[in-house]
Amino acid sequence: MLDTSATVTEATATTLFDPISLGEIRLANRVVMAPMTRLRSGPFGVPGELLVEHYRQRASLGMIVTEGTYPSPESQAYVGQPGIATDDQTAGWVRVADAVHAEGGRIVMQLMHGGRTAHPAVNGCRRVIGPSAVAVSGQLHTADGKQPFVVPEPMTSDDLRQVIDEHVAAARRAIAAGIDGVEIHAANGYLLQQFLSPASNLRTDEYGGSPENRARFVVDVITAVVDAVGPGRVGVRISPEHGYQDTFEPDRADVLATYSGLVDQLQELGLAYLSVLHHDPAGALVQELARRFDGPLIVNSGFATVTSLIEAEQLLRAPFVDAVAVGRAVIANPDLVERWQGGHPQNEPRPELFYTDAAEGYTDYAFLLAR
Repeated sequence: MLDTSATVTEATATTLFDPISLGEIRLANRVVMAPMTRLRSGPFGVPGELLVEHYRQRASLGMIVTEGTYPSPESQAYVGQPGIATDDQTAGWVRVADAVHAEGGRIVMQLMHGGRTAHPAVNGCRRVIGPSAVAVSGQLHTADGKQPFVVPEPMTSDDLRQVIDEHVAAARRAIAAGIDGVEIHAANGYLLQQFLSPASNLRTDEYGGSPENRARFVVDVITAVVDAVGPGRVGVRISPEHGYQDTFEPDRADVLATYSGLVDQLQELGLAYLSVLHHDPAGALVQELARRFDGPLIVNSGFATVTSLIEAEQLLRAPFVDAVAVGRAVIANPDLVERWQGGHPQNEPRPELFYTDAAEGYTDYAFLLAR
């Protein structure tokens, strides 16, 4: 059970089932579907009927955050990952947005550039870029089996500008498709966190070295997206100290300097929300970032355990937490809010089916009542 006694000085009367506004996005409750890779969009990254149904089923959550969606073909990190780079992909997202809205839901698209986690066998034999020429250790799944990650090309000034423009174009496409907002993915070892981490960013220019410099490109991307679609439709996700995909951040002083400086600049933009994934989401680091951000905060405890109702309720008692992102419990229970609110039993997730390309383990979990 989560212990928040060391950091929470006062309880609030807010419940998970109370409404809230995150910028321009009005949520019916404070249970947010965490972004989760599911890989059901086929070889061309086009959301089809299976994906439409998956998100439609989960519209009773306060807000859905989509799985990471690539803003350009070069940035694709996974086979079957959806994109928002072509007209066909955008048309698929129109159907998703319409289906979610027809059920009264809200949906935000997570924009995710893979950076050095991309691979020529996944992104159509295109380049793989990153802040520095440092590869991720290990292998990734491709259509031709497992292959080692490649050494990325260090990004030039033209590359930096191009990636900013790609995020802006993707955000505009998402909003035009009827999506309620966009979440910029600066977490989990993808491109923007690759700039934040001293393990993956060895640059010696104005985008590397000091904490301020390593945060600069992240701020540049987010600022450009805010200028394009407005701050009330833009959120950001970070995962300090997570270390996923070799974005190691072992020095707490450096982490505090890097992420405090980042959040200080984000605070000035008036974003819809900040989403923080951390192993101690009610602890001192997250509390300090929340204080600096001074806006709506979503927290997520990470990958270690399935988030329970008890944990979610405890997290929301922290006076700096406004909503809770939930992952695997939402995969297995599309009507999770109804189950939690009524004290009903839950379906168990089937991890062996998380990353297939079929309906099984995706859209076939039982509802409390037949639909």
